[in-house]
Amino acid sequence: MDDTQTLDLFTPDNGDEAAPIEQHASHAYLGYAVSTVKSRALPEIADGLKPVQRRILFAMDGSTTFSKCARYVGEVLGKYHPHGDSSTYEALVHLAQPFSMRYPLIEGQGNFGSRDGDAPAAYRYTEARLSRFSELLLAEIGEGTVDFQKNYDGKFQEPVLLPARLPFGLLNGSFGIPVGFSTRIPSHNLKEVAAAAAYVIKHPRAKLEDVLEIIPGPDFPGGGQLISPPEEIRQAYEAGRGSLLLKAKYDKESLARGQWRIVVTELPHGVSTKQVMEEIEALANPKPGFGKKEVTQEQKRLKQFILDQVEAVRDESDRKSRLRLVIEPRSSRQDPDEMMASLLVHTSLESRYAMNLTWLGRDGLPETKGIVEALREWGEFRVDTVRRRTQFRLGRCEERLHIVMGRLMAFAKIDEIIKLIRASEDQGEARKNLQTKFKFSEKQAEDIVNLRLGQLTRLDGVKLNEERKTLEAERKGLKDILGNEKELKKLVIAELADDAKKYGDERRTLIKAGERAQIERRVVEEPCRGRAGSARARGMLSIYPLWASRTGIHCCRRSNARPPTR
Repeated sequence: MDDTQTLDLFTPDNGDEAAPIEQHASHAYLGYAVSTVKSRALPEIADGLKPVQRRILFAMDGSTTFSKCARYVGEVLGKYHPHGDSSTYEALVHLAQPFSMRYPLIEGQGNFGSRDGDAPAAYRYTEARLSRFSELLLAEIGEGTVDFQKNYDGKFQEPVLLPARLPFGLLNGSFGIPVGFSTRIPSHNLKEVAAAAAYVIKHPRAKLEDVLEIIPGPDFPGGGQLISPPEEIRQAYEAGRGSLLLKAKYDKESLARGQWRIVVTELPHGVSTKQVMEEIEALANPKPGFGKKEVTQEQKRLKQFILDQVEAVRDESDRKSRLRLVIEPRSSRQDPDEMMASLLVHTSLESRYAMNLTWLGRDGLPETKGIVEALREWGEFRVDTVRRRTQFRLGRCEERLHIVMGRLMAFAKIDEIIKLIRASEDQGEARKNLQTKFKFSEKQAEDIVNLRLGQLTRLDGVKLNEERKTLEAERKGLKDILGNEKELKKLVIAELADDAKKYGDERRTLIKAGERAQIERRVVEEPCRGRAGSARARGMLSIYPLWASRTGIHCCRRSNARPPTR
């Protein structure tokens, strides 16, 4: 079939005419691409969640005790998310992993995997409930703060967004690869993000430098160190895209008789102890490449180089020490900094984090945004959310005040009202008579008729008047907030400060500018006798610097050192 041939395929745009195959394929693939971008892989800038995460939290709303994860997975699949059970359970597990989420939204009970890549137990064994941080996403959902839409079969309602009280897209970060896009948002500290969001709301023209004074950089769940220079961090946050250099945190532990060892307590985000041990094992015991029978000379030299430095590596992590990777040196006389530099260069103890702040904006379009723009857009969402919440509370306040005023009117003429209700044939007639004779509204008449006789006769005028005054004061305060944009923003900023005080914690990731690890190996220059010795020396000095440059090792020649074995 050539390019001009058509298939008996139809599209909504061309009626009954046959469409070229490339047009049909383009139309079908476009729908798939839009689905992956908007409905699967990219988080919303408003609540920082992907659709499956939002549906899981909404389905679990109200759960205060642990329940089987199988129950939640089935409810999410049956009501809101008609996809695979394994992918839904993986999303639930991710929300509960403290090494993946800076502020886990789900509290798990059972085996939920480990940072070493161990798989979680099946959902029939594990249990879960919402964590305290989920209150920041779900507490206001019943106050008219967000829109609802029909689910995939039209039988249930689900929220379009969650009314996030904090920018969770920055707090917990996100990772996704939809069609034509990718996102990798690092996690940040709650206190810092809340303060930065409040600053941007208060100062709409805030600059990047002002925000970076509050948020110096990411704050990963596992801690570690961020050693990128400030200018590199600034460029990444300004463009919404960049590469940050992360480094493990370790200490020298002194032992008896002058012995020592290195203990790694924190790793770069996404790196596990298993990964580091496998990398060291691959250096010490290299294997031939694909299609090769023997290892290369470079692999042999690197093997000898590592074996000269490291004696053993052990993972001593337990419940008391969540991460404890012990590295034993070959000799206590060697330099600890030199040994760690060699491992930092050749393993993931030092690695780069590719940051990409791509979101679905409030306009529904995917876009890479700098941190200031992201905070500003979230601030607009939060202000709108609080405005809707205030309007909802005002409506509820006025509705209750209307009922209280009706009861006060009934209290003043309680005997006549009781006679009128008793004389009526049914509740419908009683409501009409109350509206006609005493000028009650329909809602007031409905409330009075629905009161039992004992409640009606025990109406307390003093308490009703106190409630009326309280409601009138509340109504005035709510109207003042809605009528003044500054007061509305002041309320949002105050709530951010309260949430930061209640839920915030200290920073885990140390930010300290440093240089990428390098290794210096000493190479000796010795006078050689004879033609053969001279040729041998020339061969050593030509090959070794070449190998060194390939592995990132810098050579410096000194007369008191021995050359490496060829």
